[in-house]
Amino acid sequence: MKTNDSKNVLISVVTVCKDAGSTIEKTLRSVIEQDYTSFEYIVIDGQSGDKTFEIIKKYSSNINIFLSEKDSGIYDAMNKAIGLCSGEWTIFMNAGDVFADHTVLRKTAEFLNKNCDVVYGDIYTNKAGNLSLKKSPHVIKNIHRMPFCHQAVFTKTKVLKKYLFDEKYCLSADFKFFKQLILNKSTFQKANIPITIFDRSGISNTQRVKGLLENAAIINELDNFVTKLTFLPRLYFVIYWNKLRKKTTRK
Repeated sequence: MKTNDSKNVLISVVTVCKDAGSTIEKTLRSVIEQDYTSFEYIVIDGQSGDKTFEIIKKYSSNINIFLSEKDSGIYDAMNKAIGLCSGEWTIFMNAGDVFADHTVLRKTAEFLNKNCDVVYGDIYTNKAGNLSLKKSPHVIKNIHRMPFCHQAVFTKTKVLKKYLFDEKYCLSADFKFFKQLILNKSTFQKANIPITIFDRSGISNTQRVKGLLENAAIINELDNFVTKLTFLPRLYFVIYWNKLRKKTTRK
C-alpha cells in the first residue's frame, strides 16, 4: 500500500470501470507502479459482469477504496469517486488509460500549488501501436471542445466537489465542467511533461457527432450569442462529413 508522505501533496487517483476485463489490468499496474508515495487509489466498478472484479481483487492491497455497485453511467461513477476523495488534487485514470511512465505523479507534484485550480500536461496518442506526442496549449481559452485530454488533468478536489459532472451529458460532461471553470476565471497551469498515453483506436465518428451535439447544447447553455455562432459551422460540417462517409462506405 502506498503511504502518505506528509512533506508532499496528497493526490487522489481514480479509476472507474465496467466490464473492462481486457483493459483494466494495465491501468491498475500503471497506477500502482508510480514511484510517488503520497497518493490514494480509488477504484469504482459499475458491477461488472465479466472478469473485471476478479482482476481488481488481485491488486486489492494497493487500492485504498474499492466500490462495486450499479451506476447510471461513467459520470455517475466519477461523481461517486469525487465524494470519496481525500487528496488535495484528483486525476481520473479510467479503465484502459495509463500514465506515460512510472514517474508522472512525482514529476507533476512539483507543479501542484495552492495558487491554481487545474494543472494539465501533454499526452502521447496511441494509434495501432504508434505513439506520437501531442502538446496541449500553454494558455487555456474558452473554446468549443476540450482544451486538453481529461486523463492528463489534475484538478483540485474541492473544485470537483463544488461543481461535479453534469450527468445528463453522457459524453461531454467533462467539457461542461472545464468550460464552467474557464468562464468562472479559474486558474490553469501547464506541466510541461507527458501525463498519459491516450488510445485513439476505438474512437468512432458516430460518437464524435453525438459528442459535438452535446457540446452544442452545453455552449447554448453557458456561452453568449457570438460564441454560439462560431461553433455552428464546425458542427454542421462534421455532421455532413459523417453522413457522406457513411454513404461512401455503403457503395
